Amino acid sequence: MRVPYAPAQVPVLTPAVRPAKLFHEAGEAVEHIIALYTEATEFLRDNFANVMKGGEVEGRYRAFYPRLELTTTSFARIDSRLSFGHVAEPGTYSATLTRPDLFKGYLEQQIKLLMNNHGVPVQVSVSDTPIPLHFALPEGAHVEGSIEDRLGGPLRDTFDVPDLETTNDDIVNGTQGPDASGHNPLAAFTAQRVDYSLARLAHYTATSPAHFQNHVLFTNYQFYMDEFVTWAKEQLTEDTGYVAFVEPGGRVTTRDGVEGEPAAKMPQMPTYHLTRADGNGITMVNIGVGPSNAKTITDHIAVLRPHAWLMLGHCAGLRHSQSLGDYVLAHAYVREDHVLDDDLPVWVPIPALAEIQVALENAVESVTGLGGYELKRIMRTGTVVTIDNRNWELRDQSGPVQRLSQSRAIALDMESATIAANGFRFRVPYGTLLCVSDKPLHGELKLPGMATDFYKRQVAQHLRIGLSAMEALREMPLERLHSRKLRSFDETAFL
Repeated sequence: MRVPYAPAQVPVLTPAVRPAKLFHEAGEAVEHIIALYTEATEFLRDNFANVMKGGEVEGRYRAFYPRLELTTTSFARIDSRLSFGHVAEPGTYSATLTRPDLFKGYLEQQIKLLMNNHGVPVQVSVSDTPIPLHFALPEGAHVEGSIEDRLGGPLRDTFDVPDLETTNDDIVNGTQGPDASGHNPLAAFTAQRVDYSLARLAHYTATSPAHFQNHVLFTNYQFYMDEFVTWAKEQLTEDTGYVAFVEPGGRVTTRDGVEGEPAAKMPQMPTYHLTRADGNGITMVNIGVGPSNAKTITDHIAVLRPHAWLMLGHCAGLRHSQSLGDYVLAHAYVREDHVLDDDLPVWVPIPALAEIQVALENAVESVTGLGGYELKRIMRTGTVVTIDNRNWELRDQSGPVQRLSQSRAIALDMESATIAANGFRFRVPYGTLLCVSDKPLHGELKLPGMATDFYKRQVAQHLRIGLSAMEALREMPLERLHSRKLRSFDETAFL
């Protein structure tokens, strides 16, 4: 049924106005944030449903994200070993918030730290940032194309839609100053930036953002995913602390059985989650090949504020002394991927993080049974080059080989530096452990037979090393793992 089109000059209909409230308890503040967000999204959902059923359009429907504010007047030095949970100087700091149901534990943790460190309450209010209709609908819902036929005009004249001009990475890139009210950012991402990425995650991985765990493994081969699926299901048969295994499409396996169906068609980046009740399980993503995919998925996972992400993949070994199957622990990167050049200048060093490096090296020792000088037989620590040309071998090698040698590189791939650089940019601890699968400079190319034998022999061990490292990092205190090395001069208080 066609409904009358709402003209440009129409009343703006919103939920009832709620006054700002001060809170001295983190849990109470989060409950109020949940209430404000629920009221706003239900208002948009209900009115959208009414319009879709043919109801009259009575005006422009608009609801707003909740906002959290902190004001401090003290220059008191904060005695905190954490790199987060406090602000550097007096002022008002604020953030718009979304999906408080998903981020409840995170919000309680961050707000409690602020209160403890500064001794002041926080204020919760309704912001002046509209919630786009697309982000107010339940996961999996879609705005039907026929809605504009029913409205007789553009959807954006009746409901707010995503605004890409305000959905950006200015805060994490360090290019955003105080807002129009003079407030500094309290969190690394705005609410609409978070919502954008949550929607993208569901699209690329065919799993709900709610299933993502705090420890994320990336790979570029399905062989690793197959091995992870087998290992993950074995964990559910033992008392390991893992409670469920989630596959693309939302199929969930627990000790009590299986619910749901797997995805009818695999998504662009198949993702599996071995979950724990506290969220400290392991998520594994097949990002496919190339730096564009690596940037895409890390751009979106970053809003979930994971505790660590690691790259487990294959690489070209660049030294005569390396053999197929050897490991490369990256401690530096040459960035020739170019996908982050506009966000993070190539002159910015991407440092190795001691906590990650130690965890990976210990895991290699534990899984292989080699240690000390013997470990050097199968693993080298050095510089990894990431490029954006998969067929780099076909170019004139005189220039590239000279550059590789000058950089002291020991391996080359297409994703690792991108993942590390985005970890640096988003303040997510990162690391890389690669496996040498070919040596093109020395005549050892990937050939079908060689590749099959190599994968069967090496993938299981490589994955076990990555899983062992992740489980070690899970036991590490946050103040050690989330190092101040990843924080700039003026940082957001939220992790």
